[in-house]
Order: sequence, then C-alpha cells, then structure tokens
Amino acid sequence: MPQQFDAIVIGTGQGGSPLAVRLGASGRKTAVIERAAFGGTCVNVGCTPTKAYVACARAAHVARHAAAYGVDITGDITVDLARVKARKDEIIGQSRNGVEKWLRGAKNVTVFNGHARFTGPHTLHVEGRNGQLDQDLEAGEIFINTGTRPVVPALPGIDDIRYFTNSTLLELTTLPEHLVIVGASYIALEFAQVFRRFGSRVTVIVRGDRVLNREDADFAKAMQDVFVREGIEFRFHAEPTRLEALAGEGGGGTAARIHFDGDVPALDASHLLFATGRRPNTDDLGLDAAGIAVDKHDMIPVDGELRTTVPGVWAIGDVNGRGAFTHTSYHDYQVVAANVIDAAKTAERRSVDRRTMVYAVFVDPPLARVGMSEADVRKSGRKALIATMPMSRVGRAREKGETAGFMKALVDADTSQILGATILGVDGDEAIHTFIDTINAGAPYTTLVRAMHIHPTISELVPTLLEGLKPLA
Repeated sequence: MPQQFDAIVIGTGQGGSPLAVRLGASGRKTAVIERAAFGGTCVNVGCTPTKAYVACARAAHVARHAAAYGVDITGDITVDLARVKARKDEIIGQSRNGVEKWLRGAKNVTVFNGHARFTGPHTLHVEGRNGQLDQDLEAGEIFINTGTRPVVPALPGIDDIRYFTNSTLLELTTLPEHLVIVGASYIALEFAQVFRRFGSRVTVIVRGDRVLNREDADFAKAMQDVFVREGIEFRFHAEPTRLEALAGEGGGGTAARIHFDGDVPALDASHLLFATGRRPNTDDLGLDAAGIAVDKHDMIPVDGELRTTVPGVWAIGDVNGRGAFTHTSYHDYQVVAANVIDAAKTAERRSVDRRTMVYAVFVDPPLARVGMSEADVRKSGRKALIATMPMSRVGRAREKGETAGFMKALVDADTSQILGATILGVDGDEAIHTFIDTINAGAPYTTLVRAMHIHPTISELVPTLLEGLKPLA
C-alpha cells in the first residue's frame, strides 16, 4: 500500500524546493524526492560554481591590467586552480546544505533520497539511496522538476578518451595546457573566457560562422572581438567527426586529437570540453506508466499553467521546454504556486504564456537581453523604432576603463511599447532590468525617458539611448 500524500515534488532545483515548502505551508502533506545533490543544476554544476569561477577569472584579469589604472603589481599573475576549486566547493556546500536543511525543517514536508519513477498517473516507486529503503508513494498532485543534463555527441573514438562537460570540468585542480571547447553558446563562451584568464590556451570550435546564433550578428561579432583580444582562438565552420586518444605527459590521460571533415586540419587538445546542449531528464521517469508523452526533444509538453496532459501532474523548470534558466524555473514555481495554492483566495490565474523571456551570458563584459532581437522584429514585419549606443559614450564605462560593447533597444512605432533590448557592456546584466520592469509594467518607453536615473551609472544612459530612436529601415 503506497504512502499517501497530498502532493509530491520530484527534484529540488530552483522551482521544486520552494514549491515543496509552499505546499507544506499550505497544509498539504508533501513529499519531496531528490536522487542526487540538493539544489539541482544551478547550485551544484550551473550558476553557482560557474559564476564563482567567473569572479576568480575576473580578479586575475584585473590584476594583469592593473598598470593601466596606475596600480603597480610586481611579478607574474598566476592562478592556483586547486584553490579556485576549493573556494567554489565551499560556496556550493553552503547553498546545497542550506537547501537540504530548509526542506528537512519545513512544515508538512517529508524528504526522500532516491530515484522516482511513475507506476501510474499518481503513484511513484522511489528507489532508495543514501541508506533509504525503497518506497511507494501516492498523491493527487505531482510536480516534476527533474532538470537536464549535458549532451555529448556519439563521435567515433569518444569512448577512448577522457572528455569533459560543464559538470566534470569543474573538478579539475590543475590548469589545462590547451582547452578545446566544442560549442558556441553561453556555456561554451563562459568557460572559454574563464580558462583563458586562468592561463590556459583556449580554442572554441564553432559549427557555423559565428557564436551565439540566437543573438543579432552585431552583438555576436562584438563579443567575438573581445574574446580574440584576450587571446581566445576560434575555428569556424568546423565540426568534429572523429576523436583520437593521445599518449604523453601533457594531458594526464585527457589529451585528444580532434579530426574534421574535408581539408580542415586536426586539432590537438590537452583537455576537451563538450558544450553542445542539454537534454531533459525524462527518459528514466516511467512517464509511459503515467500516460505522459514527451515531444521530439524529450521535453514534457505543458500548457501556460504548466499542467501536463494528465490531470493533477505539472512539469516545472528546464524539463518542460518553456525556459532553460534558473530564473525561468523559479518563475515556474511562482506561477504554479499562484494557481494551485493562492488562486482560491485571490481568484487570479497566472500563465507563463504572458512572460517575456530574459537572460544573460555572463562573460566579461556580460550580454543581457529582454524580449525581441532586431532580427526577431524584422522577421515579424512590424513597424518599429530602433536605437543603439556604444558603451564608449557611457561615462561610468569610461571611468571603469571598460568601454567594449553597445546597447540596442527596439520599440513598437504604433504603441510605444518596448519590444526588446540588448546590452553588451559592463554591468549590462544589471542595467537590463530597467527595460525588464518597464516591459512587465506594460508602460511605454517614454516612462524610461522621463525617469531620473542616478549618476554615474550605466542605467542613466538608457533614457539617452531611447531619445535616439529612429525608424527601423
């Protein structure tokens, strides 16, 4: 006979953990199941560790360029990766332990360590881990928050080498001599700059003709130029076809030769990182037993309220294909909590269909975007206004000596609503929120133009940027 619960949450990522606590606080007898590390991808192998590395890499970069600011630092600047990793591990440990302690201490919440699989629409078998026995659970409400994992291409020879993903690269304690990265999206670029600033030679293999395919070409080119100036190498129009293990001392068992089609020369790497996308953790959940189908990308289809096709079952976070970021996962939690827990009191229904996508690439300088790109607007055919401004016009950027990049904003010519904005520049990941909040408030762009911003900041140039709007040709 299964243990009876009102609600079950599978996974303790950025959406699952707060949802479990809210469900318990609402009076529901709640079970939360975690098969691995508490906190999910973000805490353990995603945002938290990588941004810790970004901070360390920036410290090294600033130290190397201190003379430009009149600061004398004598001697070579080197990075001790073992100490960097230890700092990262401490930060992760604090977050992971905090999540677990929070859940175990939450009212009406029972924590299970194990792997959950559906045995019916509302029943689960939990294969116990960390000393816990197997359990059978049942609930009227089940919330899937199982996240994603790295995709590694099935290349000939891959089983003969030791390759890395974003998770395993974080376990290195010695710097790669030559890190080769397959991929050109945000994970690839963040690691490229980090390890170049740490002191490694870095080569990025790009399938097409530019990085960041979903961004406008001018932003992609500007970011590429920053990377080239820092000594990062690119190989465009290249796709690995075969891998060959290399013997020798340099790689410590990680060295590989990467072969390509045609006359593209082979490339030797001391360490090889695949940053070629992620896939949802849906293949070992027993979804068939629940009657839940997945799409062609193995995502769980949901409606705007994140309900699956099975009544009483929701999917939140990366696994539903409605966003692949920590902030989208947390927003999923907010939407579900509003509809499942709060709606009885407020009669308000929330939907992810109404949210505007936002994200950042945490390179240095960061690239941050909200809403539509210029390419999106052109494709839509709508009448629009556009404005751009180089960061060299921003006083705060000049004062910091960080003038790379530019801003761009797009506005609907008929309604004056902001369609989208992108900032590639120092503190752009913070300044973008002036646009985010205005869009979410449904306010016209003139709200920003007429606002008084603090001087000297990056955000104070947003009104000036918008004063330069002109018709999109």
